[in-house]
Amino acid sequence: MGVDLSLIWAIIIIFGVMMYVVMDGFDLGIGILFPFVKDDGERDVMMNTVAPVWDGNETWLILGGAGLFGAFPLAYSTVLSALYLPLIFMLLGLIFRGVAFEFRFKAKPAKRHLWDKAFIGGSIAATFFQGVALGAYIEGIPVVNRAYAGGSLDWLAPFPLFCGLGLIAAYALLGCTWLIMKTEGRLQQQMHDLARPLVLVLLGITGIVSIWTPLAHAEIAQRWFSLPNLFWFMPVPILVLVCTWALLRAVANNAHHAPFVLTLVLIFLGYSGLGISLWPNVIPPSISIWDAAAPPQSQGFMLVGALFIIPFILMYTAWSYYVFRGKVRVEDGYH
Repeated sequence: MGVDLSLIWAIIIIFGVMMYVVMDGFDLGIGILFPFVKDDGERDVMMNTVAPVWDGNETWLILGGAGLFGAFPLAYSTVLSALYLPLIFMLLGLIFRGVAFEFRFKAKPAKRHLWDKAFIGGSIAATFFQGVALGAYIEGIPVVNRAYAGGSLDWLAPFPLFCGLGLIAAYALLGCTWLIMKTEGRLQQQMHDLARPLVLVLLGITGIVSIWTPLAHAEIAQRWFSLPNLFWFMPVPILVLVCTWALLRAVANNAHHAPFVLTLVLIFLGYSGLGISLWPNVIPPSISIWDAAAPPQSQGFMLVGALFIIPFILMYTAWSYYVFRGKVRVEDGYH
């Protein structure tokens, strides 16, 4: 039996997207939380916690997009056609956020508030449209004769818009717990105070999405609630509740590292639930990774390069986070 290159590439892309969600999620979350912090020195600290690593985090988004383009060209062309506008808006938000990030430190004090607003707006826009794109993807993409058969505004619907708001809450919690881990004093205490309501909001959003999705899609309901699948997949919602309880307890005890780790577990469980609902379809609701795959020769050629470069990305990422570990204080400068 030969090697299933489509399965290998699906795992690589899933891993790349998950790494992006985790790593770019908390620095987008910092921008979302900016309006809750008014002191310029504390805002400097917030940005300094991610200044050495934020641009490298987006490497994973490039890996996921390039992998989709090469390994599953049908999915790439169809998904981008369906989600062209929200993805463009997302990229504009990321660009705006990146420019604001750099120029804020160079601006005169009288003008800094303008770059703060740009940083907030770019972070919220990028996060919201990521969530909209995800929600529209879950809703399904109509394909006829291997081409997108829907309209340019099909994503403008209640479920995708709700997912956009939900992702803002998720990234805000991720950024909040990151700051709990990386800061101290008044800023850390303020993040502790924000964490509990954010956890409860995210739990409510997760519950709504978990009910909304199977009610709207019979095939997803069949996947989750038919036997014996129900017994196999029941640990996921149970673990979400256990993890949420542990996160609230860690926040109440003023823990430093546990809230961030538990938030990562919550994000992973949500990602796992998404995978359970959609697998093995790369274009929901009916086109699988094998139906959308590139020729094996193309997948094999790309895999050689991917297996060479991914270890370097992992080593660079691990090294950068190791070097800049520890707390960030008000007196610390921009790296």
